[in-house]
Amino acid sequence: MTPLIGIMLLAAYLLGSISSAVLVSKLFRLPDPRLHGSCNPGATNVLRLGGKLPAVLVLVFDILKGTIPVWGSYFLKIEPLYLGLIGIAACLGHIFPLFFGFKGGKAVATAFGAMMPIGLDLAGLLILSWIILVALSGYSSLAAIVTVSLAPLFTWFIKPLYTIPVLMLSILIILRHRHNIVRLWQGKESKVWNKSQRIRE
Repeated sequence: MTPLIGIMLLAAYLLGSISSAVLVSKLFRLPDPRLHGSCNPGATNVLRLGGKLPAVLVLVFDILKGTIPVWGSYFLKIEPLYLGLIGIAACLGHIFPLFFGFKGGKAVATAFGAMMPIGLDLAGLLILSWIILVALSGYSSLAAIVTVSLAPLFTWFIKPLYTIPVLMLSILIILRHRHNIVRLWQGKESKVWNKSQRIRE
């Protein structure tokens, strides 16, 4: 591993550690998303607590946390495998944020952002899959799990060179949703539009 890769890994983690959900909630004077709603500092919980505008701001920033370091590393000619590791570093920053007591979210949006530099066609397929699954089921977690499971397959058909890095990101996100998988199986998972439910994501 070269010093440049090490710097980009650290930069990705530090950028990922900026919790937009907490900062946006403070800006809009909303309850702390780590302590209210689903207790998950992410766009879905902010949507429940504060509505569409704060949630969109959180979503956009969380996506950029993945896109910026991976895209920057791509232009620095860093190899695909390390691009995957840099994307994972950004996601780990979101999951275990240095600046916010290591209590973070699920990193779905950040992982999506890390995959975006592969191409708009992949991004479009992922967005479409997530929207359809949420519309059919109402479960953000289920949509995320299925969408990231499909991501390596989509990548294989679009740019096979990046299949392994995307698979690495997908495995991380699925593992992060292990408790959601149990609740989905038990029928106890909360739906996107259920603001009153206090189940932890």
